[in-house]
Amino acid sequence: MNTLFPIFVKAENLHLLIVGGGYVGLEKLTALLGNSPEARVTLVAPEIREEIRDMATRYPKLELIQEPYHDLYLSNKDLVIVGTNDKTVNRQVQADCKARQILVNVADTPDLCDFYLSSVVKKGDLKIAISTNGKSPTFAKRFREVLEEILPDSLQETLDNLTAIRNQLKGDFVQKMEKLNEITKVLR
Repeated sequence: MNTLFPIFVKAENLHLLIVGGGYVGLEKLTALLGNSPEARVTLVAPEIREEIRDMATRYPKLELIQEPYHDLYLSNKDLVIVGTNDKTVNRQVQADCKARQILVNVADTPDLCDFYLSSVVKKGDLKIAISTNGKSPTFAKRFREVLEEILPDSLQETLDNLTAIRNQLKGDFVQKMEKLNEITKVLR
C-alpha cells in the first residue's frame, strides 16, 4: 500500500542542495528547475557535466561548486537530493542529513529516501504528480507520457474560467464548493 503523503513544495522559498554532477545530477536538476525555475540550488560535485554548467548561465540562482561533498555544504539547506555513483558518498550524505533533520532523496535508493521525486504532468497551471511508491520510476515516466498525450492543451482555459467563476461566487465556503462541484460535474 502506498502510504506516501503527496505535497507540492514552493521550491523558490527553499535552498536546495544537489550532490552529484553527472547524468543523475543533471536529471534531478533539470526536473527541479523545469518545475521551479526560481529555486535557489547549490550543486556540489568533484566533476560537473557541461550541460549543468550551461544551465548555470541560464539560472542565476544555481550555484556550482566543483569539489567533493563535505557536510559543511548542508549548512542552511532545506532539502537535499543525492545523485552520485558512489554508494559510500550517498550513504554519508543521507546520514549527515538525518543528523541535521534535513529531508533527503537518494536517487535509486528508496530505503535512504525521506521523499521521492515524482513524475510530473504539466498542462499550464495543472500539475499532476505520479508516484509508484519508489517501485518503478520507469512506469511513472511512461504513465506521465500517456497522460500528457491524452490531456488537452485547452485545460488552461478551463482552469482560467473556473477561477473567474470562483472569484465571482457569493456565499460562504460550503455554498461556493457546492456551486463549483455542480459546474465541474461535466468533467466526469
